[in-house]
Amino acid sequence: MLKSIMVGSLGRKINSFTTMLLFVVSSSVFAYTNEELAYMPAAHLMEKYKTLEIKPSQVLEAQIKLIESENTTINAITYKHFDEARMAARESDLRYKNGNPRALEGITVAIKDEFDKIGWITTAGTLVLKDAPPAKVNHPVIDKLEQSGAIMHIQTTVPELYFAAVTWSNLWGVTRNPWNPDFTVGGSSGGSGAALAAGFSTLALGSDMGGSTRIPAAFNGLYGLKAPFGRVGTTAGNAFLLPAGEGPLARNLKDMLLLYNVISGKSKYSITSLPKKEVPLTYESIKGMKIAYSLDQGWAVIDEDTKKNTLAVIEILRKQGAIVEEVKLNDSDITNKQITLALQSGLLSGSFGEAMKSLGEYEELLTSYGKHFAKVAQSDLGSEAMAYYESTVSSYYRVIQDKVFLNGYEALIMPTLATNNIKADFDPINDNLKISGMSVDSITGWMLTPLWNLLNWHPVVNIPSGMASNGVPTGVQIIGATFETESVLRVASGYDSISENLFSSKYK
Repeated sequence: MLKSIMVGSLGRKINSFTTMLLFVVSSSVFAYTNEELAYMPAAHLMEKYKTLEIKPSQVLEAQIKLIESENTTINAITYKHFDEARMAARESDLRYKNGNPRALEGITVAIKDEFDKIGWITTAGTLVLKDAPPAKVNHPVIDKLEQSGAIMHIQTTVPELYFAAVTWSNLWGVTRNPWNPDFTVGGSSGGSGAALAAGFSTLALGSDMGGSTRIPAAFNGLYGLKAPFGRVGTTAGNAFLLPAGEGPLARNLKDMLLLYNVISGKSKYSITSLPKKEVPLTYESIKGMKIAYSLDQGWAVIDEDTKKNTLAVIEILRKQGAIVEEVKLNDSDITNKQITLALQSGLLSGSFGEAMKSLGEYEELLTSYGKHFAKVAQSDLGSEAMAYYESTVSSYYRVIQDKVFLNGYEALIMPTLATNNIKADFDPINDNLKISGMSVDSITGWMLTPLWNLLNWHPVVNIPSGMASNGVPTGVQIIGATFETESVLRVASGYDSISENLFSSKYK
């Protein structure tokens, strides 16, 4: 009898404890606000998904709530695909419950309005393609995301035909910076950058043919990678667009690497794509590493906030034992005018330029900058232009080799932008721009990214370097020798390990 009573009492206690434990686990999501769920890093989320503490569907709903409340101001989204995303989230919920998640299972990824996905409309930010038919074939990167279990819930805004470093268009209007809506989000992956900064998505896709991943990363306080050409397999049509490439955007370094490892590697029909080479998520100390820096790339006027924040990054690296030394580039080595002309020649003298030429018949629909680049494409950009592109690439590669990588340095640091003081509706064709009282070229005179699209075999990562007096983040580029991506990421990891993440206050 006594044994029976003891067993019964013990059983009741176990049942009571089990019920309490199940309640705590099942209701633990209520310990998080929508903002905390929306901003939580992908790596953290996947850990909590595996323990069933949080479900992917709950994070998706939290981000949808932020979109519904904040996107009216920010305007980062072209099309919303919430029903499709909810179905994918329910599948992810089940996969975690059954213990068979995939590489990015249940993680939301914002998709730039450039990547075709079956059934979606890609507008390239132009009225010319407003009524384009839905895509019938996935972009190779979209295939990889689907296979990884990622949830694709929104398409994000771009400038018209991706040809501006600000994001506004006649089709979608002005996209504004979540940190300060008076200022731009950058471009051309501006909507993706804004969506991350606003908590609309956990990860985002960008692409880069003049800085289009790194520029929005800088303006929005993000990590963004321009991988060496070919490392992220593209479409057959873009296989020979040598200055361009697709890449990941994230609010922290580890998340960026998780996305990169999913999207990198060969694609079926791009002859220039390279075999997959995953990068580590953790790196050894940078102690003893020899790093070069240039504050101005030899030609740029840099504002005080950008200069101060860049020097602060350098000091952080020095405190970790890195040897960081200035290298002198000058305007006899590199000029913005040469960079711009060579990059336009490389982009517009091939099939991409032929497509741009055809826009002339739609002139009344185009933005000021759309008209400008359509006219550039219609000018004589034949064999002489390609020869100029090739000779400039060779010349600049020699300069960087001699002054940096053949001189014992493993990485090069410089600002991503000369200034972040660019208004949201800034018109690069009709508006003038001054930096520190000096007039600069309104199209390209405020960015230090295009050089690395000419030299597109160098890996480059943007890291957030701090905040400027206008309340908008600044960024720094870390450049590696050709195809030496892990050297770049080692430096980024050294910085990331002791710097405060700009979004850390938004989640537990």
